[in-house]
Formats: sequence, C-alpha cells, structure tokens
Amino acid sequence: MPQELIERLQAGKVYSPTQAERATENFFTVENLTVLREIALRRCADRVNLLTETVRTKSHSDYHTDEHILVCLSSSPSNAKIIRTAARMANAFKGAFTALFVETPDYQVMSEEDVKRLRSNMRLAEQLGAKIETVYGEDVSYQIAEFARLSGVSKIVIGRSSATRKSIFSKPTLTEKLIANAPNLDVHIIPDTDGKNTAYRAKKARKKNGIVFSVSDLLKSVAILILASCIGMLFRQLGFAEANIITVYVLGVLVTSVVTRHRVYSLISSIVSVLVFNFFFTDPQFTLRAYNQGYPVTFLIMFLAALLTSSLAVKLKEHAKQSAKSAYRTKVLFDTNQLLQQAKDKNEIVSATANQLIKLLGKDIVFYLTEGETLGEPHIFTVSGEKTDKEITGTKEKAAEWVLKNNKHAGATTETLSNAKSLYLAVRVNSRVYGVVGIYIGDEPLDAFEKSILLSILGECALSLENEKNATEKEEAAILAKNEQLRANLLWAISHDLRTPLTSISGNASNLISNGNFFDEATKNQLYTDIYDDSMWLINLVENLLSVTRIEEGRLNLHISEDLVDDVITEALHHVNKKSVEHHITVRYKEDYLLAKMDAKLMVQVIINIVDNAIKYTPKGSNILIKTWKQGDKAVISIADDGDGIPDEMKARVFDMFYSGANKIADSRRSLGLGLSLCRSIVNAHGGKITVSDNTPHGTVFTVTLPAGEVEIHE
Repeated sequence: MPQELIERLQAGKVYSPTQAERATENFFTVENLTVLREIALRRCADRVNLLTETVRTKSHSDYHTDEHILVCLSSSPSNAKIIRTAARMANAFKGAFTALFVETPDYQVMSEEDVKRLRSNMRLAEQLGAKIETVYGEDVSYQIAEFARLSGVSKIVIGRSSATRKSIFSKPTLTEKLIANAPNLDVHIIPDTDGKNTAYRAKKARKKNGIVFSVSDLLKSVAILILASCIGMLFRQLGFAEANIITVYVLGVLVTSVVTRHRVYSLISSIVSVLVFNFFFTDPQFTLRAYNQGYPVTFLIMFLAALLTSSLAVKLKEHAKQSAKSAYRTKVLFDTNQLLQQAKDKNEIVSATANQLIKLLGKDIVFYLTEGETLGEPHIFTVSGEKTDKEITGTKEKAAEWVLKNNKHAGATTETLSNAKSLYLAVRVNSRVYGVVGIYIGDEPLDAFEKSILLSILGECALSLENEKNATEKEEAAILAKNEQLRANLLWAISHDLRTPLTSISGNASNLISNGNFFDEATKNQLYTDIYDDSMWLINLVENLLSVTRIEEGRLNLHISEDLVDDVITEALHHVNKKSVEHHITVRYKEDYLLAKMDAKLMVQVIINIVDNAIKYTPKGSNILIKTWKQGDKAVISIADDGDGIPDEMKARVFDMFYSGANKIADSRRSLGLGLSLCRSIVNAHGGKITVSDNTPHGTVFTVTLPAGEVEIHE
C-alpha cells in the first residue's frame, strides 16, 4: 500500500477518504516521509518554473501598469547601484520611471568630484529610461515625499548608508524621515555599502577666496548697527525697558541678513549687537562688564534670537532666489510654447527655439535641420547676437552626425565623443529626428533643472516641426488633389464639349467634299461660315487654355504701359464673335482721354471674353452697353447687357474655373467655364478688380477696375 500511494501521488491521482485511511496505515515511516518530501519539492519546483515562464512571457508582451517608480539621485559612489535596481524594478512592473534630485544650498559648495559623480549618475538614470526631475529645498525628505504625492509615485527607491542615529536625541536619518513623511508609499531601501567602505559623506568644496569681503555689505551692516544704537539711546531716554532695546538690535540683525548678500555679515552682526548692547546699555556703561547676574543669560538669549532670525531670513532669501529662478525658467518654457504656436515656417520655429534656449542657458546655440538622412546647413545663434561661429562648429562635428543616426545625446559632458566643443541633442518625436541642437558648453556645464527645461523646449520644438511638416504635406496633398480634379474636369469638358464643334467641322467638310458640286453658292458660303465659326471657337478655347496655364504656373509676363482704354475696347470689338451683328453694342466714354496702366494685349482678351459671354447668353436683338470713366486713381470699364441675368446663387462662382452654370447658349454649345476665370486672373495680375452685379431692370453688369494713368499734355 505505501508503494501504491507513492505511485498514485506521483501520477497526481486522488484517493477517496476511505482509501486514504487504509493507505496511510503503517505508512509514515522515515523512508516514506523522505519520498513524500521529494515529491512535494519536485511539484513546487514545477509550479515555480510555470510561474517564471508566465512572467517571462508577459514581460515580452506590450503591456503597462500604473506603477510609478521614483529613485533618488545623489553624488554617492553607490548611487549607481540604486539607480540600476530601480530601473530593473520599473522594467519588471512595466511602469513609469523617474529620477529625482533635490538641490539644496549645499549643492553650490559641492566639491568638483561630487558634482562629476552626480552628473554621471544622472546620465546613467537617463540611459536606463528615467525622466530626470529637479526640485529645490533644504528638507530633502519632505521634497521627495511631496514630489511623490503630486506625481502619483507608487514606489520610492532610496539608498541606506551605514550612518545611523547615535542616540534617541540625535537627528533622524534621511531614510527614517522619508518613511515618516510618506507613510502611504512603498519605500524600498537599498543598502549602498558593501561592508568594506565607510559611510559616504559629501565633501564641500573650499571657496577660493574664503569669506567673501564686500565693502557695500560691510557699510550696510555698520549703518544698520549705528541706527539700531541710536534708536536704543532714544528708547532709553524715553524710559523704555531693556527688552525693547534688545528687540531693536534683533530687528537690526534681521534687516542685515536681508540686505546683505553673504550670511557671514548677519552672524557677525549678531555677535557685535550683543557687545554693543553690553557696552552702551548695561551697568557699568561704556564697559564690557556687567554687574547684574542675569545679564549673561540676557546676552545669550539675545544672541540666539538674533542668530535664529538671521538664519531664517537667509534661508527665506535663498528660497526666494530659487523660486525666482524656477519661475523664470518656467516662464521661458511657457513663452516658447506661445512663440512656437505663432511660428509660420521652419526658420521661424528654429529661430524662436534657439533664442529661448539662449535666454534659458546664456550659451551659444547651433541648430541643424534634417534634410532626408543628413544634416542641413547650421543655423548659428550667439548670446552677443553676432553672426560668428565662435568655434562652435568649425565643420560639422562628428557628434552631431552621431546624434542624428543614433537618436541619443552626444558631445561635451557625455561619454560619447566627449571631446566635442558642444553638447548635441536630438530634436525628436519618438524615433523621428527633425533636427540636432548643439549647445556650446564652455566652462559651465548644464545643471539638472536646466537640462530638464531644455528637453521640454526641444520636445515643443519637435512637435512644432512635425505639425509644420504635416501641414505642408496636407497643403501639398490638397494642391495635388485640386490639380487632379482640374485635370479631370478639363478632360471631361474637352471630351464632352469639343465633340459638337468638331463634329460640325468634319460633317460640313465631308459634305463639301462629297456634294460640293451640287450645292449652290449660298449653301457653300453657309457651310464655310460654320466651319470658320467652329474653328475660331476652338482657337479661342486653346488661347484661353494656354493663358490659364501660364497664369497658374506663374509664367505670365505682363508688359505694363499707359494705354488709352478706348483703343483697347475698339481693338477688342474687331475680334468678337461674328454673331455680334445680331446684337446692339454701344460704347460710351465719359473721359475723352482715359489712360490705364495695363498690358493692352491681355486686356483686349478680357474685353473679348466678357463681350462674347454677353453675346452667347443673351437672345438676339439684346443690347450690350460698354462704358468707361475715371474714379479716383482707378480706370473703370463696365460691360452691361439686358439679358436674363445671373441668379444670385451663381454670382459667387461665375469666376471659378470650369464653372458654366445652368444657362443655355444660343448655339447649344456648352462653355468650358474658362473665359471669366481667365479674366479674373488677368485683372488681378494688373492689381485691379473684376466684379459682377445685376443690371436694371434686368441683365448683368461686369465691372473692371484698373490703375489709372496720368495724361501728359505737351505744349
């Protein structure tokens, strides 16, 4: 039975309660328990392998979670280990990954070695996919907790050194304070020592000049101390208590800390204020001795109060300075967004971006736009505004080409082609690079917050370039579609409307060839006339098509001169449709000599097209009136008919190409709708205007205005 139980367990079979009771009799020996233990371990191992394979399969699939991992950056040598741990965690959870640096006042006096290590850690975090963020403040734990709360962070990864609290009265460690400030977040503490190294302590850089001496700050401090002493003397004469005089000196120290640039002056002012108060206001006066036993306590409290207020004032001033700096950089980012929205083309986008970067960084900028798979010519922008490369580029540096190909940062302050003069960054949207920006680093590398704003500006620039590209492509596609539509309309119109005159020409010619001997002279002349009219209609159509093509392609050459309007009208009437004899055409001139600045040949074509339209669309016997006059600095020509007129809904489209409306022509031919479109193009090219309106009591009036010429009288 024990062997049977083992076999059934190995096969994954289940016993009934009665079978299990019988099977376990005399079974639990040491040997049997060992076998069961091995089976259980093997089953656990199979389950673990199955879960591992499931996790591995999911890790390769494209899914994301709501997890947001925050890693804290520092200049610690072991911070790289913490960053890598956080990156692996973010990758495992498929969540967002942010690296946060809290800039404290100690950052300004950090040693060069620590600054380099901090920048190296930032680059590592960026390479591992982290978004770099920077905040300001003295309380590091509070800043981390607030940032995590506002940014929706779910897990915080921070290092733990070997530094611990020596007693219950000691200052809490950063780890303890962070846990207290963020009780609702998962705080993952990674040991950042290996047992061999001692706890890391950031070294402060020595100031080159020690205590900074400033004559203006010294004079301000002395003046405030003298003023406080004078007020104290006045208070003493008025019988005020010593506590009021002490308050005056404390106020003086506070004012000193506000108006001076260096903290040392408020500290010295605190000490000197105590001594001056002792010298002038305690018995015995004008000595540094004091008879009253309580004075030492008074001096101590006065010194501590002055020191505390000055320290708070200095911190407040530093915080205000950092806030102003942050507000300025944020304003630059906001202004960049506004400027880029107003930019009309690539050059304006590049110029706006470069100028904003100069405002932000105070460094020279070189901007390369991409041209296919290569970089175009550099656009150089300098702080001084002078068009000089200042050895920014020389020739195109390899780092710029490398950035284009690899879509990553390179150049100065990076590990890739670090001997370059500039730091190069890609202007990109996802994997598409629209340009490369080079920033002349010089002796002052970018800090973390500047780089964060820089990346935001470049992101806005890339989006603007992408929008400009999309708009250009959309416009080109619209033009192409319009051209295709015009071509289709033209082919349709030609195939449909040329059939009638061509059929008439071929039919009449065939009749003349086959039956010409049987026709009388009147019939022959009528057939010749029909052939001539149809051929002239075709010639006029071809001329209009060629003229429209030249205008659309910008190849229309105007030969502007000052010509008499009545000569142009007379010439045009010699070439109008021969059916004009069936209409009454009248010309009235209000000016004896009306000159206009025009190309006479083209304006003749305009008059012909308008008069021909009046002949085609009005019944026989209709009246066509042509009038000219001068109106200000314009020469006006109006052509009116008394036909049926043009409906209001058609007036807005009569000048559109290929639009002929619903009006019927007397000879049943359908117009291609090119004549009036050509007229508008020619008149607009002259700087004039053509309009259509209703005639009274019925009919249509076309009005053309042109720049008038001056009549010169030679005596």
